[in-house]
Amino acid sequence: MALIELRNIFKSYFLHGKRIDVLRDVSLDIEQGELVSLIGPSGAGKSTFLHVVGTLDAPAAGTMRFEGRQVFDMNDAELAELRNRSIGFVFQSHFLLPEFTAVENVAMPALVRRADRTRAFRDARELLDRMGLGARAEHRPGELSGGESQRVALARALVLKPTLLLADEPTGNLDPATGEQIHALLREVNRDLGVTAIVVTHNEELARSMPRQLRMRDGSVRPAHPELHGAAGEGGARPTTDAPTLPDGPTPGGPPGTDDDGG
Repeated sequence: MALIELRNIFKSYFLHGKRIDVLRDVSLDIEQGELVSLIGPSGAGKSTFLHVVGTLDAPAAGTMRFEGRQVFDMNDAELAELRNRSIGFVFQSHFLLPEFTAVENVAMPALVRRADRTRAFRDARELLDRMGLGARAEHRPGELSGGESQRVALARALVLKPTLLLADEPTGNLDPATGEQIHALLREVNRDLGVTAIVVTHNEELARSMPRQLRMRDGSVRPAHPELHGAAGEGGARPTTDAPTLPDGPTPGGPPGTDDDGG
């Protein structure tokens, strides 16, 4: 059984009375322990795809199973528990709390869950050591470089030992050398910690360093190199079909322009 099973996912927004189809018939399996890159032009729907997989947004149609459970049959409390327990997020902007130190930022998700304080800080320091930031644990975000801040954000996403890590343009604000360091860390935690990871990036060279590479275009997800996987595409989306009948009103979530990459 795959960790994530997406079937016939459609996502649309209504903007100025016009329906905009962002995801079109996306069917995809992600296996436990996979490291997947997702590339595509701005506005293609990459961030929207991650929001759906991360249960931050509901599709207009289609189903998603996570560890065998039907995700969109869950109520809000169950979804919040799933996100908190099983999914870590890293975004283009690190969103660190400026008044707290690096180790406090990393420990924060565990403290919010009322985990044992001593253990939370021990785990946070171990992760910062893994990120090469042990000596910066007591520094606040304003005292860290962009790359260091993003490494702290990665450690924070991992502190609760999630099953799935979703990274949305985690190197978009970094120079190429620092960006490669972040991608190397993502490959390391995937390999050493067994965390399944989906990484959205515009950098095709870095995307090619991931074992599995997907491309999003016109709301569909396909293997980035279909010639390597046959016509149907190994693990890619099923052939696009006509969109189902969707409601006349807005679907959940804001318009695609609210995402970092324009949807």
